[in-house]
Amino acid sequence: MRTTLIVIAAILSIPALVGLVTGLERTDGGEVAVIRDGGPFDDNKVRQVIDPASGLTWTGWWSSTHGYPAQQRFYTITADPRRATTLGVDVVTVPSSDGVNLGIEGTLYFTLNLDHGTLKTFDDKYGTRTFRAQDGAALYPWDGDEGWSAFFGQAVRPVIDNALRSEIGAMRCGELVPSCSLLESTALRPQSSNTNLVKVQNAVNATLARELPGTLGGDFLTGLRFTLARVTLPAEVQKAVDRSLAAGAAVSEAQAKVEQAKAEAAANRARQEGYDKCPACAEIEKLRSLPQGITVYAPGNPQSVVVPAR
Repeated sequence: MRTTLIVIAAILSIPALVGLVTGLERTDGGEVAVIRDGGPFDDNKVRQVIDPASGLTWTGWWSSTHGYPAQQRFYTITADPRRATTLGVDVVTVPSSDGVNLGIEGTLYFTLNLDHGTLKTFDDKYGTRTFRAQDGAALYPWDGDEGWSAFFGQAVRPVIDNALRSEIGAMRCGELVPSCSLLESTALRPQSSNTNLVKVQNAVNATLARELPGTLGGDFLTGLRFTLARVTLPAEVQKAVDRSLAAGAAVSEAQAKVEQAKAEAAANRARQEGYDKCPACAEIEKLRSLPQGITVYAPGNPQSVVVPAR
């Protein structure tokens, strides 16, 4: 009987021991943790928030920990696989006002709002649901970088796309990509697009600051700053631009050759006029052009110049 009681006590103590061990948490310098109650006799409400770089903290029996990034993060939209986020190679395609589909690449910098009340609300709204990752897996935002990217791709990315579509759609292709203007004119006069790109970038930042809190349901992201990295043309349009550049370069080269020929002809005419006025000068030039080491020079004779053999 005593042995049976010992075995039963040991079995019952295992869950308590597991709960005790898992009830201690700490965060590193780049992580903030939202703790939710758990266990058979508890609710599932947010219990506490553990700030970054904390010491060992008691979180309660069988509580669950939702870890979120506490440092500045960035979300990159790019065609370069070396710089892409976990969402992979990706470019926002937006039509300009004159109908050219432009590829937009850029990076959004942001920081999760670390206010405890805001974090609790964020975890209630988004930490208790899953989001679809690139491989089709359903992940929570606190499931590492993949989970955070899945949340960001579904909840935040549409707002970025809409902001870019609104601003890019109000401009012509030539205002954003200088070489695009070559398709509108045969003259090689592409205009600088730097001012327009900065204008688009600033407008996108203003739109994100205004729209994201309303879309997400709170000021969950702070320090929002979108940097427009590059605007590219579709492959077929870029080929047309390249052909235009090549044709323009050929025209410029031909014009340069014409101007060179005109200059040489003018120089020859001027030289001949000088010889006509000064026949002796022409003879002097002939003498200067003779090779060194001649032994006979007889103008008018077919063998007028004789150079001794060596």
